Amino acid sequence: MRFAGKRAVVTGGASGIGHATALRLVREGAEVLIGDIDEAAGRDIAETSNGRIRFQRCNVCEASEIEALITAADAAGGIDVLFNNAGAGGARAKIDEITPDEWDFTQDLLLRSVALGIRYAAPLMAARGGGAIVNTASIAALQTGAAPTAYSVAKAGVLHLTHLAAADLAQHKIRVNAVCPGFITTNIFTSAMEIDGGARDQANAAIAGIAAAAQPVQRAGSPDDIAAAVAYLASDDASFVTGTHIVVDGGMTLGPRHSWDPNVPSLFAMLEAFKK
Repeated sequence: MRFAGKRAVVTGGASGIGHATALRLVREGAEVLIGDIDEAAGRDIAETSNGRIRFQRCNVCEASEIEALITAADAAGGIDVLFNNAGAGGARAKIDEITPDEWDFTQDLLLRSVALGIRYAAPLMAARGGGAIVNTASIAALQTGAAPTAYSVAKAGVLHLTHLAAADLAQHKIRVNAVCPGFITTNIFTSAMEIDGGARDQANAAIAGIAAAAQPVQRAGSPDDIAAAVAYLASDDASFVTGTHIVVDGGMTLGPRHSWDPNVPSLFAMLEAFKK
């Protein structure tokens, strides 16, 4: 019960990683306010939580709605934990094709929203004597090829913002960290491709199969994997941890495939043939 008596805010809490994290925090004793644009799902989650989860509609592209979410949480007893998680795939166009509006929307959704979540929560946390903030970044912040350009740039910004905010807020006893998910089976991929209905279930099953073969840990990553890392960073177990990130990717970023897959020959293995 690491979060007994504590209150948390989770953006994007009606599905995927946000939903899994809200449930994890509740299981460990927290009361949680989730913000999301999916009102039906958000209200269903709240209604089945025995009063441990509340829901408020929040479009994180609107500064006023982020501020309203944070204000509502503070009015209900304060904020001890903030998980800036809401997001989607954003624009898929390459840098030589993307429009200004597509670029701005993606940055607003994935980076500006995190900055404003911190901005509005930090003074309230400071007044309570401190708190913990966790931001969702991505392995796309660390390398090319993991996501579209605009998304990757935004997540790299989240990672650097995490470092800067940790430095700015240390004086207020507020820790700021990030989690970098790898190939996690959520609806983010099918939503980005606008795949709906039964085809979405089929596509998600195919994604899970691909994910299991995409990294050294031979299974698909789940939202619960990320929730566990977020819960650690938000808890007192991580009281000496700030300004950093945890990569939760099943080893996907370890290196070239030949470094961990024995079925893929390395350069040196191939050269051995010439010695015979």
